[in-house]
Amino acid sequence: MRRRHSSPPRLGPRNDLQTIATLLPYLWPSGARELRARVVLALSLLVAAKSINVVVPVFYKLAVDALSADASAVIVVPVFLLVAYGVARVMALAFGELRDAVFAKVAQRAIRQAGLKTFRHLHRLSMRFHLERKTGGISRAVERGTKGIEFLLNFMLFNVLPTLLEIFLVCAVLWNFFGFWYALITFFNVAFYIAWTLIVTEWRIKYRRRMNESDSEANTKAIDSLLNFETVKYFGNEEHEGRRFDQSLKAYEVAAVKSKTTLSLLNIGQGAIVAFGLTVIMLMAGAGVSAGEMTIGDFVLVNSYLIQLFLPLNFLGFVYREIKQSLTDMEAMFALLDEHQEVEDKPGAGPLMANGGEVVFEDVSFAYDPRRKVLDGVSFTVPAGRTVAVVGPSGSGKSTLSRLLFRFYDVTSGRVLIDGQDIRDVAQESLRADIGIVPQDTVLFNDTIYYNIAYGRPGASPAEVEQAARLARIHDFVMSLPDGYQSAVGERGLKLSGGEKQRVAIARTILKQPRIMVFDEATSALDTHTEKKIQDSIEAVSADRTALIIAHRLSTVVDADEILVLEEGRIVERGSHLALLAAQGAYAEMWAKQQEARRARETLFRAGETAPEAAE
Repeated sequence: MRRRHSSPPRLGPRNDLQTIATLLPYLWPSGARELRARVVLALSLLVAAKSINVVVPVFYKLAVDALSADASAVIVVPVFLLVAYGVARVMALAFGELRDAVFAKVAQRAIRQAGLKTFRHLHRLSMRFHLERKTGGISRAVERGTKGIEFLLNFMLFNVLPTLLEIFLVCAVLWNFFGFWYALITFFNVAFYIAWTLIVTEWRIKYRRRMNESDSEANTKAIDSLLNFETVKYFGNEEHEGRRFDQSLKAYEVAAVKSKTTLSLLNIGQGAIVAFGLTVIMLMAGAGVSAGEMTIGDFVLVNSYLIQLFLPLNFLGFVYREIKQSLTDMEAMFALLDEHQEVEDKPGAGPLMANGGEVVFEDVSFAYDPRRKVLDGVSFTVPAGRTVAVVGPSGSGKSTLSRLLFRFYDVTSGRVLIDGQDIRDVAQESLRADIGIVPQDTVLFNDTIYYNIAYGRPGASPAEVEQAARLARIHDFVMSLPDGYQSAVGERGLKLSGGEKQRVAIARTILKQPRIMVFDEATSALDTHTEKKIQDSIEAVSADRTALIIAHRLSTVVDADEILVLEEGRIVERGSHLALLAAQGAYAEMWAKQQEARRARETLFRAGETAPEAAE
């Protein structure tokens, strides 16, 4: 049965509560007692810091009242109160800093776990997803998402909630000291401030989303262009690439300007609300002092509380905006976790129990798109320890066979068996551990030659890595380099030639020591002389292994035990090289054309016009 087509990650609006719910397990991680204890301790320190913070202005009030009293009390009482005021401020600050220090490990572990989970999930997604993905956009989504997690964990837990707690504590103190109206006006002024912040921020968040989309698009175009810089230069399209990049930057510019102007509107409104509330409360307090109902210390206390309250409230506006932006930034990253894993292990799938490594394609049909079949009823067997080659024109479905064998896709119908086991019934990790491949398009990591060869078996010793390189006929070349095996290969291996890259890939596969080896046009980038040496190496390392050779150049498969000719997804001929030539069918026709082309190149070479392998 065919699985659902995977869709690209969602970048549109996502439910904020759903995003927060996804984040909560990282805040209270299951089975991590130390981290949970840190959360509890951090919250306790938070309550202590806010409680002391509310008491601080009271010491200040008492000191002012004492200074306003008779001179005999001034020498002792204000000094004590001012010292108590200073100690309380230090304690509030210390508890706040200790809270941050205790919680730091929780926040950083959450960032690490969320990033790692997303990274691993991306590697579990099907090849279909990765063929459709935009790498630059995905990398930027993960980068912004992890930063958003850090901000959200720290500021939502230690700014929004504490500020709300402080609002209620301050209102309670004002009510207790000065009456109901002081508390009511303060509460409604704060509520109006919060409502204004929420409404305007919700309205302007769309501009942040447009900024993110434009930023991701610009980053994707930049990375794609830089990775293909040779193609850009071949066609002289630097200006074209610049215009494409500028289109995304222009969209980002427009969205950023709107975001900034609407932010100014938000800030003006917040300032007006704060000024109005302060003015009304201070007028009431001034009238109370004039009437003899309040002391100068009371006037100072009211002012201190309002300033102390509105300072974090002003910051709350910024924090809320940043939290909304962080949630927006996290949308894309968490949406990646929602991506459907097209090829999954069955529940309880065990390891592949490979013995000899016999490979069987049993009436296999497959289509990347249901409107066009790539393989149609393909059946063949590669006996354990034998070599079977598949040849045919481009687009006939040859490389699809290797993708199905590795289970990058599941067959539409039929079965693929290894030693009698349907590969859909075994764990993918164990399946791929027993298969090695030398692909047609070899892409290397931007690291050293040693790292790229050792990637086949990361625990291999230097001697084993060198032996694999010798078998792949690349050791002498590596040793001729100034840095030897520590030579960097560059982005996607661009510092090496096509033949050198393929020999590194061959060495990497030799080092893996798989039971089954797949060579997908493994010598297509090699000259004739090197090709013969590589073929000798391939024959040596695959002598006691099952080998599937996919090739267009027929000279590479003449020694195969069986050759399959694939056309339009069907096997039209099979047999040995000599038998197929004798049959005078499709294979013989292909062979004749390639031999004729080879003779033509040799003629041109003798005339000094080109090299015989130049067009192979």
